[in-house]
Amino acid sequence: MDLRLVKKILKIEKELDVRFCSNKLNFYNKKKIHKKQIAFHKCRKRNRWVFGGNRSGKTECGAVETVYLACGLHPYKKNKPTEGWVVSLSRQVQRDVAQKKILDYLPASYIEKIVMVTGGHDSAENGIIDFILVRSECGGVSRIGFKSCDQGREKFQGASLDYVWFDEEPPLDIYMECKMRVLDKCGQIFGTMTPLKGLTWVYNTIYLNDKQDKEVWYEMMEWADNPYLSKKEIESMTKSMSAEEIECRRYGKFMHNGGMVYSEFDENVNVIEPFEIPPDWQDNISIDPGLHNPLSAHFYAVDFDGNVYVVAEHYMAQQTVEFHAEKIKEIADRLKWKKDRQGRLHALIDSAANQRTLASEKNVVELFYDNGILVDAKVNKDLFAGISVVKSYLKTADGKSRLFIFKNCVNLIREIKNYWWGDGDVPIKKDDHALDELRYYLMTRPINRERIEKSEIQKDKEKMIKKLKYQKFKFN
Repeated sequence: MDLRLVKKILKIEKELDVRFCSNKLNFYNKKKIHKKQIAFHKCRKRNRWVFGGNRSGKTECGAVETVYLACGLHPYKKNKPTEGWVVSLSRQVQRDVAQKKILDYLPASYIEKIVMVTGGHDSAENGIIDFILVRSECGGVSRIGFKSCDQGREKFQGASLDYVWFDEEPPLDIYMECKMRVLDKCGQIFGTMTPLKGLTWVYNTIYLNDKQDKEVWYEMMEWADNPYLSKKEIESMTKSMSAEEIECRRYGKFMHNGGMVYSEFDENVNVIEPFEIPPDWQDNISIDPGLHNPLSAHFYAVDFDGNVYVVAEHYMAQQTVEFHAEKIKEIADRLKWKKDRQGRLHALIDSAANQRTLASEKNVVELFYDNGILVDAKVNKDLFAGISVVKSYLKTADGKSRLFIFKNCVNLIREIKNYWWGDGDVPIKKDDHALDELRYYLMTRPINRERIEKSEIQKDKEKMIKKLKYQKFKFN
C-alpha cells in the first residue's frame, strides 16, 4: 500500500478521534447512567418539567434535549428540522447557564451560523447569542433562538415553534405566550427548575396539575440521582444547610412558610401503576361525606406483609347520597369487591354522617344503608394522631414505605402534595377530604407491628380466628 495513503488515513482517523472525544454529546449517559434524565428524554408528553436541586443534572437534560431536537439526533422521537426557543430569566443567566450548556453539547460540525446580540461568533461563549443555525441530520437547517424573561411578554409574540425550553421558572404571562407559540405545530414545552419562589403558578399548574391536563408530566431530581456527585460531597453539603434549604436545593421540593405536612411523601415511591389486586388483599372502603363539598371514597387493600394499597377512588361534589352510592357500587363491581351475604358493601365513614339535616328525615349513614352500603361511623378522628400514623406508613423508621397509591387516585395524590402546616402548627384546612378518610382508614390498622415468620400452625390458627370473627360480624 502507498505509504502516503496510509499516512492520510491515519491522519483522518486521528482527526475523527479528536472530534469524537471533544464532542460531549457522545459521552452523555453512556459510562454512567442518570436514570431520571433518560426518563425525561423518553417521555412523549408535550409539557414536561424537571424539578430538581442544584447540581442534580436537571439543566443538562434540558440542554441535551434541545441539541437532540436541533441536530435531528433524538434517540427516542421522530426527528425533523426544528425551530425552538431557549428561555432564561435574564441575558446574563442565559450566557452563564443555558447557552453555555448548549455550546458544551452542540457538536461544532453541526453549527452553520451563530448570530450574536453582543460579542463575536468566534468566541460565542463569552457573548450573548441571539440564535444558532444548526445542520439537521434529517436535511435542512434547525434554529435555536434565545430569549430572556426580562425582555417582557411582547418579545415572545408572533413565532411558530416546535419547542420551548424554560431554564428556571418563567412568569405566568410568558409561559402562556409560549404555549401559544407551539400550538399550531403541536409542539412541546419543557422546563428545568429549582422551585425557589414557593407556591407559584408552576406549583398549581404543573406540580398539582389542577386542570388534570393529560399532557403534563414532571420528574423530581435530587443530588443522589446524579451519578457524578460523590456521596462524601453530598453529605458535606447537606450538613452545612438548613432543613428548608435541603428540601429545596437538594431535593427540588416546593416549600411553604409552614412546610409540607407529609414531607415523607415521595411520588416516585408512594405512587405506583395500577395492577389487579388479589381478592385476599381486599380490606375496606373509607368515605368522607360531602354534598356541597366533595365526597371522597377510596378502596383500600392490604398485602400479607401489611403494606396498604389505595386502589380506586370516587371524588365528586354536589351530588346526592344515592348518586354517590351508585358510583361506589360501580367501582366495587369493576374490582369484584367483597360483599356480605345480603349483597352489601361495608365502609368506614366520618361520624358526622350520623347527623340529620333539615333537608332529609334520614342521616347519611341511614341513606347509605338504604342504598346497599353499610357504613361504620365509629372512626378515630384525632387529627394529630392520624397525621402521625399516615407519616409512619409513608416512611417507616427504616426508611421504607408501607403505603402505595395507584396513580389513578389523582385527588388523593393532589391533596397530599397540597397539604401544608399553617399558623399555630395546624394544617391549613383546604381540600383535605381524601386525606380525612385516609386517616380514618389507617387509624383502624395496626402500626409498627413486629414481623415474625409464623409457622403453618400459627397461620392456620389465625385464619380460623379471622373466619369466626367475620361470621360473627355478619350476623350481628
